Amino acid sequence: MNKLTKVGCSALCGSLAAISAANAGDLTVTGGADVTYFSHGGAVTGNPFGMASAVTFKGSGELDNGWTFTATIAEGDGVAYSATNVDLVMGGLGSINFNQGNSGNGIAAYDNVLPTAWEEAHGAGLSGGVKTVLGVGSSDNVQYSLPKFLGTEIKLTYAHDQGTSDTADKTTKSSNTATDRGYDATVKINPSLGTEILSGLNLYAGGSIIEATIGDNVKDKYEAVGAITYALGPV
Repeated sequence: MNKLTKVGCSALCGSLAAISAANAGDLTVTGGADVTYFSHGGAVTGNPFGMASAVTFKGSGELDNGWTFTATIAEGDGVAYSATNVDLVMGGLGSINFNQGNSGNGIAAYDNVLPTAWEEAHGAGLSGGVKTVLGVGSSDNVQYSLPKFLGTEIKLTYAHDQGTSDTADKTTKSSNTATDRGYDATVKINPSLGTEILSGLNLYAGGSIIEATIGDNVKDKYEAVGAITYALGPV
């Protein structure tokens, strides 16, 4: 495990910049071992064996005021950059997550809340024409999570330019699409109230609105998602 000697947190506004130093933190690297065999009937597939080579870097630490932070940098196969997010936990004030388009925020987080093993067509190398809900999850976004209260988690997510992702520091970027700002709101409820029989029950709901910017016939985009899961013992 390597030690970070200095972590910088900056906020830019116009030509003004404020920089503060945080306490030293830890940096870990994780990965997995995946070997797949892909077969597509009626098509030339060549070598059907594939192996994953993705790794994830995760750093954590604590600010002088007691707030904690984590920074995650994910890479795909072949050491290809995937996404970055920074999470700031502010104690009783909740937390703020700065996300660079890894579909982990907003209603995209509730797209499929069941465990999967690549059994879907779009999870096994085939598109299948499946369109899942995304909201602002595929864009650079900021998500505020309220403190958890009575088993309820409420999160509000905002993207300044829906569709934009992977913007480098100290730069700007446009999505060059017909969309503008996007807003997501999600809620997850675990109504166990201390009972064992309801501890495995989870209720999910979320909505998204993405503003349209061009054309008289282009309308704002609305999406919604909902789910119920229940687990009891090994079932």
